[in-house]
Amino acid sequence: MEEVWIALGLTVFAGMATGIGSAIAFFAKRTNYRFLSISTGFSAGVMLYVSFVEIFGKGIESLTKAYGNYWANWVNALSFFGGIALIAVIDNMIPSAENPHETHPEPETRPLHEGGVGMAETAGGGSEEEESVEDVHGHLAHKNRLMRMGLFTALAIAIHNFPEGLATFLAALEDPALGVAIAVAIALHNIPEGISVSVPIFYATGHRKKAFVYSVLSGLSEPVGAGIAYVAIRFFLGKESGVIPPQVMGVLFGCVAGIMVYISLDELLPTSRAYGRGHDSLLGLIGGMAVMAFSLLLM
Repeated sequence: MEEVWIALGLTVFAGMATGIGSAIAFFAKRTNYRFLSISTGFSAGVMLYVSFVEIFGKGIESLTKAYGNYWANWVNALSFFGGIALIAVIDNMIPSAENPHETHPEPETRPLHEGGVGMAETAGGGSEEEESVEDVHGHLAHKNRLMRMGLFTALAIAIHNFPEGLATFLAALEDPALGVAIAVAIALHNIPEGISVSVPIFYATGHRKKAFVYSVLSGLSEPVGAGIAYVAIRFFLGKESGVIPPQVMGVLFGCVAGIMVYISLDELLPTSRAYGRGHDSLLGLIGGMAVMAFSLLLM
């Protein structure tokens, strides 16, 4: 039971990093976009390396026990592309306007750092006497649109975090050291997502606390999703002893590898390039791979 609590703790840590992103948006003097670029590139490097070198191999190892070497490779490959298909379907269910990985430029986030008023207070432009009825209605519509964007972004991240939580949880359950590496990678990935939730909600309401709470709640879906998935797998697919069969673990590892590769290529690397300049993204990517390789060699 101890390994379950360790795995759950790591998943909570990874999910709560959205709150770190929100805190950076509010309390840092200015957002360090080069740090975000390198950190998301680093996260992609960790995920890609560990998916192909470690998790994919663990999937074959588990499946071989149930199906033999030949069919284990087939099932693992199908599971890998099944994981990619799953996260792609989830991704395409979310409107592009509420994409949680949209870059927010420095002028847009500056009022968060400086304690200035939000968009909700400044969009009108003039005094109350000078504002026409149309201006008021337009201002309210803009506030509502920003609030909707923030809430949809939080929902989008919550949906994304379900499979990410499962990936962290299963990896940590099988190998705590591997779980730590994946948890750190996903935590780095969640930092800019926290900013993406906070920015539109703050501009719509002018309240830092409300924006921070929504940001944290979006990350909570990661441990919740992991817990629900684990309970379902254990009680519906596990044996009478509660032990998850090797073929189920093998399929799940293949799916997790596919999910992490998709997240790296579709979300992390584009976000890293958007935030950085020069070779920031590539340096982060290679750094993440090198750190992950060194960690696995030491362990």
